[in-house]
This record gives sequence, C-alpha cells and structure tokens, in this order.
Amino acid sequence: MNDANAASPARPAGSGGKSALLLMAALIVGLVLGIVVAGLGDGIKEPLVQTAALIGGLWLDALRMTVIPLIVALLVVGVVGGADAARAGGLAAKAVAWFVGFYIFSAVFGAVMTPALLAVFPLPQAAAQALQAGLAGVDQSATAAAVPTVADFFKTIIPPNPIAAAANDQILPLVFFTAVFAFALAKVERERRAGVLGFFEGVSDAMLRVIGWVLWLAPIGVLALAFAVGAGAGGSALGAVVHYVLILSALGVFLTLVGFGIAILVAGYAPGAFFKAITGPMVVALSTRSSLASLPTMLQSAADLRIPQRDADVVLPLAVALFRATGPAMNIGVALYVAHWLGVEISWTGYIAGIAVAAMASLGAVSLPGQISFVTSIAPISIALGVPIEPLALLLALETIPDTFRTLGNVVLDVAVTGAVSEEQTEDSGAAV
Repeated sequence: MNDANAASPARPAGSGGKSALLLMAALIVGLVLGIVVAGLGDGIKEPLVQTAALIGGLWLDALRMTVIPLIVALLVVGVVGGADAARAGGLAAKAVAWFVGFYIFSAVFGAVMTPALLAVFPLPQAAAQALQAGLAGVDQSATAAAVPTVADFFKTIIPPNPIAAAANDQILPLVFFTAVFAFALAKVERERRAGVLGFFEGVSDAMLRVIGWVLWLAPIGVLALAFAVGAGAGGSALGAVVHYVLILSALGVFLTLVGFGIAILVAGYAPGAFFKAITGPMVVALSTRSSLASLPTMLQSAADLRIPQRDADVVLPLAVALFRATGPAMNIGVALYVAHWLGVEISWTGYIAGIAVAAMASLGAVSLPGQISFVTSIAPISIALGVPIEPLALLLALETIPDTFRTLGNVVLDVAVTGAVSEEQTEDSGAAV
C-alpha cells in the first residue's frame, strides 16, 4: 500500500511479493469456490458459508485489534521524527512543510476524485447488490463508527476522555489528541522525552510483530471471506474485483501527473528533461514497488536535473522516510469505494473526518510493508467515515496492482518536490539532462 517493499525495523515475515501472490491466489480460489457452491442447494451452501464467515471473521478481528494501539504509536513516532527533521535545518523544514501540505491536498483530492470516478464509471448496481448479499454473512456490528452529527461535529473533535474515544472507535478525536500529544512531546528536551518515545516505538514494534503473525494466516482468512462473498454474489464478484483495481489505480496515475505538474510549473523543469531524468526511478518503482529501492536512481535523477547534491542528500532520504504522497488520496479512495459498494451514505461531517484522518494517519505510515499499511491507514479512515471495515480484508489481497501505482506516484513526487524546495539550482536546470 505504502510501498510494499519499504524497510521496517520490525518488518513481519511474509510481506513480500510471494505473500502478495499467495493472497491473490487465495482470493481468486475463494471466489471461484464460492461461485460454484452458490449453485448448490441451501442445505450444502449455508453451513459452508457460515463456517467460512466464522473463520474469516475471527481472522479479521485479530487484525482489527492492532489498529488503535498501532496508529497511536506510529503517529507519535512519525510526528516527533518529522519535528526533529524540521529543526535540523531550513531546507528540511521547508521539505516537511511541503510534505504536510501535500498530504492535505492528497486527502482532499482523493475525497473529490473517487466519487467523481465512480459517478462516471459506477460499479453496476446488480454487482453491488450481489456483493452486499455476499457480505451479509460477515458480522459487521463491531464497525459501527461514532461519526458526529452536524451540530456536534466541532465539539467532538476534542475528546474529553481519549481512552473512551479509543474504546468507542472515535478515530478523529483520538487522532487529534495523539497529534497534539506528539507535537507537545517533540518540544520536550530530547533526554526527557527519550523514555516516552521509546515506549511508543516499543508498542509500534510489538504491534507490527503481532500483525506479522496474523498475516501468516492471511491466506486462510482471505480464502474464507472470499468464499462467503462468492457464494452470495456469484459471478458478479469477479467483475467487481476488476472495477476496484481500475478505479484505485486511476487515482495513482492522476497523482503521478500532479507530480509532473509540480516539476514543470513549480520547479521549472522542461517536460522532456524531467521525464528523461525520472525514467530510471519510475522503472525501479514499477518493478520493485519500493521507494527505498528507488532512492539510488532518484539521487541520480537529482544530479541529472542539476539539483545540488547537498540538497538532494537531505530532501530525498527525508522524502523516502516521511513522504507517502499518494497515500491519503488512495487510502480514502479505498474507504469511499467500499461505501459505494455497500451503498453507505456519507455526511459532510464524515467527509471532513475522513479527510483529516487520511492526512494525519499518513504521518505514521512510514516504511511499513504494504499489507500492514493497508490495515493501519485505511481502517481508521473507514471508521471515521462510518464505513464497515470487513471488505478491507478482501481488498487487501488486491493491493499489488494499486500499490504499483502508489509507488510510481510517490517516486515522481519525491523528485519533483526535491526540485521545488531546492534552495539553489544552476541557471539552466530546466534544460538539464
């Protein structure tokens, strides 16, 4: 999701390319078996569907239990790390400001563009209804979100009891409190905050390991959930899979074009020069789905674009660590797709909450494998929007293709923003290469 192969200090096993292929196979096999069983009598179908829904539901609950502690820990560590980087110098501070500003833009972009794409290319109503029927066997009662009403929205942003907010899945108030706490912690003297920061780093590492254990069972959970959906939805489920991949991938393509726009209009590069310079990183990104693996070629691109080496050496590693430009847009896009799929109406307060959580949660999505980021970044957005998170377990298995376009956009935007914030370029940088 946020670069499937990005490094992580506690990277769980099974998060690489083989795992993604196994999940994809589990999804397809589950759907096909479910479609076959759908044609059998209820005496055979119903017990199988109930058993599959139970197994898939237990696996999903195991995954869901890590979301709250992990998102809090990652946000604290991410905000403190970003603040430290900003204090390291003017160029780093300027880069972090760009990152935060683009996160907000990206979240708004996803909230606007996803409904627009779905209005032009909607999921066929018959397929949506069939998929809803397919999920009927999965218990969704635990995902009812506490989305504030219009009158209470601004009052509920500030939680009088953060612990209660966490217990009740009130994600926006919890994220707000966590962000305020993290910014305050960043102001504390380094020696005095070390113990607190170490605690949250430990929580983060522990939760990542728990998720790693749960993901070992992901093929079983995805197979069971896909079987239940296939049995209820029939052949419509396969068409919906293709529709989802195309809509999400389109968001990544559009954001990649935004990166080209920043490079041309803000950094001042000639279109041909920038395209030639960025070709290497784009090829690596498409083949590895990793911003980290693309860093050496991004540094070469910066040199080709005549960005001073001292600027590139500061901004590009910082971007790889902190800047997941496509994340907010594509994460909220997934949640809104699920809402479209299930026919969930979202109020304007829900949109505001979802945009805020999408932008802020990305600060904690640094250097996590795609499967983990998918859960930790999108589940809070779904809860803030009031959208059930059960379908995420199926969409997790489809993340390989959209993740490729996530990484492509991230790499292009990393280089484009580096050029935009560079404090000193040669006079003919626009004609470089």
